[in-house]
Amino acid sequence: MSTQVETPPAGTSRPSWLSGPAGRTIGLVVALVLLAVVGVITGGERFASIDNVMTILRLASVTGVLAIGMTFVITAGGIDLSVGSLVGLASVWASTLATQTMAEDAHWTVMVLTALAVGTAAGLINGLIIAYGKVVSFIATLAMMIAARGLAEMISGRQTQVVSVDGFLDFFRADLVGVPVLVWIFALVAVAGWFLFNRTTFGRRTVAVGGNLEASRLAGIKVQRHLLYVYALSGLTAGIAGVMMLGRTTAGTSTHGLYYELEVIAAVVVGGTLLIGGRGTIVGTVIGVLIFAMLTNVFTINNMSISAQNVAKGAIIVIAVLLQQRFARRSTST
Repeated sequence: MSTQVETPPAGTSRPSWLSGPAGRTIGLVVALVLLAVVGVITGGERFASIDNVMTILRLASVTGVLAIGMTFVITAGGIDLSVGSLVGLASVWASTLATQTMAEDAHWTVMVLTALAVGTAAGLINGLIIAYGKVVSFIATLAMMIAARGLAEMISGRQTQVVSVDGFLDFFRADLVGVPVLVWIFALVAVAGWFLFNRTTFGRRTVAVGGNLEASRLAGIKVQRHLLYVYALSGLTAGIAGVMMLGRTTAGTSTHGLYYELEVIAAVVVGGTLLIGGRGTIVGTVIGVLIFAMLTNVFTINNMSISAQNVAKGAIIVIAVLLQQRFARRSTST
């Protein structure tokens, strides 16, 4: 089984700690701080205000939840292009007239459970096609991306479905200790993801499968079943994000989550998870999400165009991948 080992074998020199996980995390924190300094210099009090900080965190919350699930998928050696479309599908399905009527008759959590079920079911389909159908993850999830968006359009008739369930709206619009509920949800998902990734057998098996699939199979890991679970987890986080979008926008639409998969993958890669699998970091993913959210906020405050934002984000992704390759070569050489 191939594993990521930071300590070099006996008789060789110890590599710089900066090339290890701690060094990469510190580098991300420094980048985030520098970006915040730029925001303060260019945006002044408007950027540094508590309201704007909450805006950044609220902006990061939905993509952040998606990125937690994506971290598991990429670490396991796969990719999931369907998460953005699943956000749209989950939000539409949870806000149909039938679902909202059930929620009003029973409890608003019916809408939440519907979105989670839709996302998880779609993730299971992805997992079945990839793990047991032997279809490349890129193709399988690309097909799901297209199909889920189309199904969302069919269900909604390409119309916006306004949420009218007061209990649902009251909960997701609320603040807890001055922090929006959406941000608390992101924090809880991040903590749960960190625990699952770093403190359970599931997380260790995810790293092993991404590092060397065949060796993992020979070591007794049920690779196909594990991949099924990983994609189901990604679908579950998409369902959670769909609920959060409903709470943030108070409406379900097939356009929710459009192109989110690109920003989510970018945040995970910038955070330090290897695109080839075998190494991942939840902490790095969270910081990566915050970097992109803060970058968007800085550009918005300074009235910069969307085109300029995309150029900057593209440059960040390229730099992150180049740094990953450099660190990977340094680790293998030692």
